[in-house]
Amino acid sequence: MLASLPSPVVAQAYQCRAPQVARVPAITPDGPRRELPVTGYTMALSWSPEFCKPRADERAHAFQCSGQQGSFGLVVHGLWPESGQGWPQWCNTSAALTPAEVRASLCMMPSERLVARQWAKHGSCMARRPATYLKVTRILWEGLRIPDYDRISREDNLTAGRIRAAFADANPGWREEAIGVKLNARGWLEEVRLCYSKTFRPARCTPSRWGAKDNAPARIWRGL
Repeated sequence: MLASLPSPVVAQAYQCRAPQVARVPAITPDGPRRELPVTGYTMALSWSPEFCKPRADERAHAFQCSGQQGSFGLVVHGLWPESGQGWPQWCNTSAALTPAEVRASLCMMPSERLVARQWAKHGSCMARRPATYLKVTRILWEGLRIPDYDRISREDNLTAGRIRAAFADANPGWREEAIGVKLNARGWLEEVRLCYSKTFRPARCTPSRWGAKDNAPARIWRGL
């Protein structure tokens, strides 16, 4: 699964040039600490045009949404540990994320605050060091092939199942049962969520990660 493959994930952000990062944003926990045994993982991929639709002029999201770095498609929202007893979060760690580590991840996770938050909330429950968490995330990300969702968005009668099937077709070894699709209340694509076993193999999504049913009408915003 982690074999090196020619991957459009690099091409979609080929214009990306990460800026210098002076400091790591401070992150405040938004919930209790839960240190639980890890039974699997979820990689959440955010559809950037939909995320940026209401944020194009916000300075906080300029790197991702201004268009100066080209047009992002799917980007990594985060790699999240799962547990049969809930989900681990905000685990105790003394390892500090560095500005260099944040910068190296920005073309994959295009927000300094996002990188810092994902490490603090999720990565701290998976690895001892931020570098390890970010390395694993990058290996998984670069092993994926992203379908041409811009073209697919133009199809008539688009459904969540079609979005799911397109991802499975583009990635041998992935079955639709391991691919979650999150739509917003108006039916627009927000995220594709990939479900992994503890050994990072594709695994059947739980209902909460599966998201929209196959027959749910869907739309994909192209950023126009």
